[in-house]
Amino acid sequence: MQSTVLAWSRSAKRFVVVGLDVGLALIATWLAFTLRLDALHRPAGAQWWVYGITAVLFVPIFIRFGLYRAIFRYTGQAALIATAKAVGVYCVLLTAILLWQKWIGVPRTLGVLQPMIFLLLVGASRAFARFWLAGLSGVGAASKGRFLIFGAGTAGVQTASAMGISGQFELVGFVDDDVSKVGRSVNGAPVFGPSAVERLITESGVTDILLALPSASRTRRKQIIESLRSLPVHIRTLPDWADLASGRVTVQDFKELDIEDLLGRDPVPPNTELLARNLAGKVVLVTGAGGSIGSELCRQILAERPSRLLLLDHNEFGLYSIHQELLGLLDVRQPPVELVPLLGSVGSIERLRDICKTYAPHTIYHAAAYKHVPLVEANPAQGISNNVFGTLNLAHAAQEYGVASFVLISTDKAVRPTNVMGASKRMAELVLQALAAGQLATGATCFSMVRFGNVLGSSGSVVPLFRQQLATGGPLTVTHAEVTRYFMTIPEAAQLVLQAGAMASGGEVFVLDMGEPVKIIDLARRMVELSGLKVRDATNPDGDVEIKVTGLRPGEKLYEELLIGDNPTPTAHPRIMKAHEDYLAWPDLEAQLHALQQAARADDVQGIKAVLSRCVHGYGEDAQLIG
Repeated sequence: MQSTVLAWSRSAKRFVVVGLDVGLALIATWLAFTLRLDALHRPAGAQWWVYGITAVLFVPIFIRFGLYRAIFRYTGQAALIATAKAVGVYCVLLTAILLWQKWIGVPRTLGVLQPMIFLLLVGASRAFARFWLAGLSGVGAASKGRFLIFGAGTAGVQTASAMGISGQFELVGFVDDDVSKVGRSVNGAPVFGPSAVERLITESGVTDILLALPSASRTRRKQIIESLRSLPVHIRTLPDWADLASGRVTVQDFKELDIEDLLGRDPVPPNTELLARNLAGKVVLVTGAGGSIGSELCRQILAERPSRLLLLDHNEFGLYSIHQELLGLLDVRQPPVELVPLLGSVGSIERLRDICKTYAPHTIYHAAAYKHVPLVEANPAQGISNNVFGTLNLAHAAQEYGVASFVLISTDKAVRPTNVMGASKRMAELVLQALAAGQLATGATCFSMVRFGNVLGSSGSVVPLFRQQLATGGPLTVTHAEVTRYFMTIPEAAQLVLQAGAMASGGEVFVLDMGEPVKIIDLARRMVELSGLKVRDATNPDGDVEIKVTGLRPGEKLYEELLIGDNPTPTAHPRIMKAHEDYLAWPDLEAQLHALQQAARADDVQGIKAVLSRCVHGYGEDAQLIG
C-alpha cells in the first residue's frame, strides 16, 4: 500500500492532502461546537457559515507557508513548527471573522477552540503519515540493524534523528566519555559510558557503531577506534551534513572510516603568508589539473584568489570535471578568478610555448606524470617521454617566457628507485636541479621540487582497493607481508606543496614529513576488523575475510624512502624539510638526456635502463628491495 501511495504524482498527492485537511477542519469544527455547547452538535442556521469558512479559510494560509510542498515521510520538527504558525494565523483570522459577524448561535470562543483542535488533528495526521510511509510502525523491526552512536553532542543527536527517519535501523543509545552525560538520556535514548559497549553488543545485539565526533582531533578519533577495534561490530562515521539535513539517510550513506582516522595524524595549520606568496593576484598554471594532486592544488590555489588559473590536462573528461567543479566554487562576492581549461600534453613543446607566450604564467605547478609503477614498468618509453621530457619541455618553455616559479611534484619512489617510474621522476628532478644551477646568476625561473609519499584517495590507492575487496567478501590482496608505505591526505599534501614552493630560492628538493610508515598488512587487518569481521588465517580458520599475499610486482619496493642523502635542513614549516642531494651538471646531464631520448624513441628498453642506471643513484643496482 505504501509503495502505491508513493507512486502517485505530486499533484495527486497534494489534492489528497488538501482534501484530508478539509475533512479534518470540518471534524474540528464539529468537535469545537460539541465541546463548547456540551451536546452532540447538529448545525443549523448561521452555524453552517462557520463550517463553510473553516473548510476553506486555512487552504491559502497553508499554501503560503509551504505546507503542501513538504514530503510527509521526512516531516520533522521544523515542519510541525511551520504548521503551528500557519494555524496561528488561521486562528487570528477566524476569530476576527466571528467577532465581526456576531452570528446567533455561534460562540466567539469557537475562533480559538476550533484551531486548537484542528492543529492537533493535522499534527497527528502528519505524524501518522511519516511513520506509515517511512515504515516505522514496527513491522520488520527484527530485521533492522541496531546502532550505537559514539558522541552525544549536537552531531550525534542530529544523526539519531536522521536514522529515525530512514526506518532501516534502530538506535540502542549513545556512548560518550563525558561523565556528566553518562546515565542520562537524549531524546529518550540512554547515554552509556565507553566501558558498557562490549556488554551492549552482547546483550542488545548491537551491529554497528557510528562515530559522530566531527570536532574531535584525529589523534582522539584514532584512540577511540583502537578501543573499539577488537569488538565484533561495524564502525562507520558520519555522512555529509547535506545528506543528514535532507532526511534521506540510509545505512549505506554512512561512510567507512577514513584512513586518516586510522593514522591519527593531526594536520598543521597552514602559513597563510606562504600560501599566498606565489598565488594571490598571479597567473598560475597547473599541469595534470584533472588528476588527484593536480585537482586539489587547483582547489586550494583558487582559494588564494589568483588573477587567472590555467588548467592543463590531456584527459578531456578530467579537465572538464575539475573546470566545472571550480566554476561552482567561485565566490561572486570576491575579486573574479578567470579559469582557463587547456587541453594539451606536456609532450608537445609547441603547445607549452604557446600557453606560456599567450598567458604569461607567474607560477607553474607541474603535477602531470605517469605514476602507476606496474604500468610504467610495462611501458618504459612512454613513462620516460612523459615524466622526463615532458618536464624538460615545460622547464624550457618556462625559461623562455620568464616564468618566475616552477614547482615539480615528485615522489618518494624517486629515492634509490627499483622501478622505471621512480627513476623517471628522479631524472625529472635532476633536470630541474641542473637547470637551476646553470642559471643562478641570471635570476631567471626559480626551479624547485617537492617530494612526498602516497596520498590517500588518489587513483590506484590501496584503501579504495581494500574497500572494494571487502565489499565482495575478499580476499584482501597484499603484495608482501613486510611492505610498508608513507601516507598523507591529498589536501595536506597539496597545502604543503604550495607552501614549500613559496620558500624556494632555486634548485631545492623539499621533502614533506610523512609521519611514521604504515605496514600495509596491518592496515588490511584493521580495515577487516573495523568492518565487524574477523581475519581468516591459520590461527582463525573460521574467520570471515582472508588476507592474501600475492608477491611483489615488477619494480615494487618493500620500503619507500624520502631522502637520498642524510641530514635534511629544517625550514620555516615544521613538516617541510630541505634535502641536500647530488646532481649532474647540465653539460653532463644533457648528453645523457640525448641518449635517453634516442632510446625512448626507439623503444629500446635496455638502452633506457642503461641511461637511468648511469644517472640515477641506486637504480640498476641490487637494491635488495629496500631502495
